Amino acid sequence: MISGPYGNEKPLVIRVSFMTCALGIVSLPLMGLVACVLISSIFHFEDSTRTHCHVPNYLPSISAAISLSPECHIWRFCVGLHSAPRLLVAFAYFKFYKVRFTPRLPESALAYLSLAFSVSENLGLLLLTYVSSSETYFVHKEGFVLFILSSFVYMLITCRLWKAIKRYSLNPEDAKSHHWKVRLLILNLSFCAFATFFYIKHNLYCESGSYTLFALFEYLIVFSNMAFHMTAAWDFRSHDVMVISCSEPKDF
Repeated sequence: MISGPYGNEKPLVIRVSFMTCALGIVSLPLMGLVACVLISSIFHFEDSTRTHCHVPNYLPSISAAISLSPECHIWRFCVGLHSAPRLLVAFAYFKFYKVRFTPRLPESALAYLSLAFSVSENLGLLLLTYVSSSETYFVHKEGFVLFILSSFVYMLITCRLWKAIKRYSLNPEDAKSHHWKVRLLILNLSFCAFATFFYIKHNLYCESGSYTLFALFEYLIVFSNMAFHMTAAWDFRSHDVMVISCSEPKDF
């Protein structure tokens, strides 16, 4: 709190641009993932690249990289800090869509679905983060599936909503946001298809290098997902995030 000239306390206001806030939110899991993969590759290479086929593998999968120590603690710390602001962004989008599409039923209904799948994606991320594959593989796997499916449906709905926004908007930034969202959705779907192909190929034929390619495309799935969410910096480019401290009422 800040004292005024007559002893009155004024609330402390912290204002941060949404661009800065978005960069901070996305950088947390990005830096956490890069740190976990590097540490696993340098210090726990054998443990993190071992597969049931016992064939040469040169990259740890994300599940392997975040299940060892200290990697799991780094990842959980980053995702834990990341999850709450991400939920706030989901509700900010919901409010934005409701204001823009109130009289239009299809888009208004999609706004609710967008919020639901955004929350579901975040819950899937938390589940696969705090239940590692080395602890309870089934729960970790279900969390990963929930994250992937929810993120894809969320991106699909978001692209549909921004197609409608672009149609009636005169701002070129809205068109650019929609175009990048569509590109990143296509990239994400392509990476998912390649990752699935190499995962199945590895399990069926146990070929050397197949699991490495699966891990590589798994990284690209996550990076394209992060890039998609980063487009929020364009969507809320004129907004700021404010934190205001409130004084407690005093009895006299």
